[in-house]
Amino acid sequence: MKPKTFISKIDEGNIVASIAEAEKNTSGEIRVYISGKRRDDALTAAKNRFEKLGMTKTRARNGVLIYVAPASQKFAVVGDIGIHEKCGQDFWSEISAAMAALFKQGRFSDGIVHAVQKAGAALAKHFPQSPGDTNELPNNILGN
Repeated sequence: MKPKTFISKIDEGNIVASIAEAEKNTSGEIRVYISGKRRDDALTAAKNRFEKLGMTKTRARNGVLIYVAPASQKFAVVGDIGIHEKCGQDFWSEISAAMAALFKQGRFSDGIVHAVQKAGAALAKHFPQSPGDTNELPNNILGN
C-alpha cells in the first residue's frame, strides 16, 4: 500500500488522542511513525528511527515507538530498555500479533490505537505518573 493511501485511511485525531490518554497515567512516552519508504526489515528501521527521534533520552528510558512502513506492508513496535526489561519480548509480540490481525481487516487506525492502549497500560503499570512528570515528546504522528 502506498504511504499516502495508508495515511488517508487512518484517523489521525483518534490516534493522537489515544496517545494523550495513554500518557496521562505514566511518565512513559509513545510515538507513532509512518515511513514513506519501503522497509524489508521494519524492526531494524524502527530501532534506527527510535534513536533518531531521541527516544532513548527519556528520563526512565521508557519510550515506545509504533513504526509502520505501508509501502512494504511491515510494522514494528519497539520499547526502550526500561520498559523492555519490565515487559519482555512476548509483550511486544502480542501487541504485534493483534495489530497484524486488525491491519489484515483494513482496520489500520484500530490496530495503531490498540498498540497505543496496550503500551500505555504497561507503561502506567511499571512507570506510573508522578508529580512533576512532563510530556517529554510530542504526541503527533510522524513520518517521511
